[in-house]
Amino acid sequence: MSQAATAQTASPSSPGSIRATFLAAYSAVTLAQITNALPGALNGTFAVEFRTSGAGLTWIAGMFMMGIVVFELSWGLLGDMFGRKKLLYAGAAVSVAGSVLAALATTTEMMIAAQAVGGIGAGILFPISLSMIAAITPDHRARAKVIATWAGFLSLGAVISPVLAGLTSQAFTVAGPAAGSPNVFSGWRVAYYAAAAIAVVVIIVAVRAKDSAAAEGRKLDLPGQFTLALGLIAVLYATVTAVDAGFGSAEVIASYIVGGILLVAFVIIETRTEQPLIHLALFRNSAYSITGIVAVTGMFAFLAIAFSTSVAVGGLALAEAWKVGVLFIFIQGPAFALIPVVGWLIHHVAPRWVLTAGFAFMAVSGFWLSTFPLGTPEAFGGTPWTAFIPPLLLLGIGFALTVGSITAVAINTVPPQQIGMASATTNLLRDLGFALGPVIGSAIAFGVGATAFAGPLAGILGGAGLPAEAVAGLSNVPPLGYLSGWDGVIAQFSGQAAAGGAPAQAVDAMVKALTSAQPQIQGVAGTSLGQGFQTVYLAAGIAAVLSAALTLFISARSSAPSADAIAAAQETTAANAEAAV
Repeated sequence: MSQAATAQTASPSSPGSIRATFLAAYSAVTLAQITNALPGALNGTFAVEFRTSGAGLTWIAGMFMMGIVVFELSWGLLGDMFGRKKLLYAGAAVSVAGSVLAALATTTEMMIAAQAVGGIGAGILFPISLSMIAAITPDHRARAKVIATWAGFLSLGAVISPVLAGLTSQAFTVAGPAAGSPNVFSGWRVAYYAAAAIAVVVIIVAVRAKDSAAAEGRKLDLPGQFTLALGLIAVLYATVTAVDAGFGSAEVIASYIVGGILLVAFVIIETRTEQPLIHLALFRNSAYSITGIVAVTGMFAFLAIAFSTSVAVGGLALAEAWKVGVLFIFIQGPAFALIPVVGWLIHHVAPRWVLTAGFAFMAVSGFWLSTFPLGTPEAFGGTPWTAFIPPLLLLGIGFALTVGSITAVAINTVPPQQIGMASATTNLLRDLGFALGPVIGSAIAFGVGATAFAGPLAGILGGAGLPAEAVAGLSNVPPLGYLSGWDGVIAQFSGQAAAGGAPAQAVDAMVKALTSAQPQIQGVAGTSLGQGFQTVYLAAGIAAVLSAALTLFISARSSAPSADAIAAAQETTAANAEAAV
């Protein structure tokens, strides 16, 4: 069984209602997934409204997942030690705070902070909601059914989220109180207020829920937790910073070094502690190691495609938020609609073949999308948003087939006494893949885009009559800056020119020339970034092919699903933000 389902203590005679416990758990996981998936449908909106850089947009998309990944092995343990009901209250309260902060955000920095808070809240709710219902369902067969229902509510949250984002953006948009001033009570922000309201409902319902714990013999591995969390944060920080600063930046290099040192320290700590976060001995099993690699590369492919679609359609093609929301229904919907089918397949077909088929679907999706011309609004001849539906449907089907099968394959490659840790570790690796999707995807997209943009931009600026030093200064602005922050580019340029001693008349002339070239510059900026996201789609397709191929090398032992494998796969079908975008 998975870690969430072991050593439960919950008596039928303990205070609280079983029905309220189920309702609280199901609503909590739905809430967590709604807040998890909201940025996926709104990245384009964020790019335009916050005028964010490539790194800023990446932080918005990736910070939520970081809040889940870096602590996810400890939240369940804390619930075991101090009571899961208390942790549920805490997770819902933190989700209220994160959602309200997101709704009130007026800058990229505020939204990033809100995402960090919201990610911690969701990171608590995912494992705690699962362990609460596992604790009150001791019968093996009954537990499989209620956990399948839990997974269904998680998938339902993934479907609700893009619909909520699209509807609120369309129905509640109101002009701000002053020109250029956002109205923090309108548009997409209403979706976050709705999430905060759902979190309050979760708290109210949980009052009557049963509590449970499993504290005996449990102990936090604080040195391991801190070194893992700080190491992952440092490495992810370096990768995100490289989106704008480049991989040769001193800050990026230093962050990678610090992250590497901390992760090495984590490995050393885990080999010496009595109760480690992760039993590294698992990776001596070659089949399990392959499964771990696949968990990272396969989920990277999924999130890279989802993130790229959000930015390419919403940010570059300037499609309305409701259209992006519809596309994300095709990405997220199959995981909900195909629950019975996937359950049957895991019972009757070797999970590794289901896994291979799922990654093959993802690969086709990535390669297909890489052929789409990107970066031009549909009104000006760009790819119609409806053209994305067929390949994204394939992506959704592939995700539905893989997300539960990974766990079934993983735990069938280890001895029975290691099943719990294998399941928990697979969850961590899978969620790490989710976090890497937007981070590495952004590094690729904005890096390729900047390279493709540099030559044409210099030609346009030189042709407009700007002097060489002005061309050099403007060439340092990334393409996304020209698309989402044109006024800022003009203000920065004119300020620097004036500070450099240029006469006011000359500055005005250069600004006028730059402004007249705006349509041409923005067109090239869009197509350059489009090339970058085509490259991300291609990279995701290659990662999915690699994942599919690697599953063929997993030992035949994982071909026949055991009863424990089936139950654990159902318990973790979508655990810990599996449908994150």
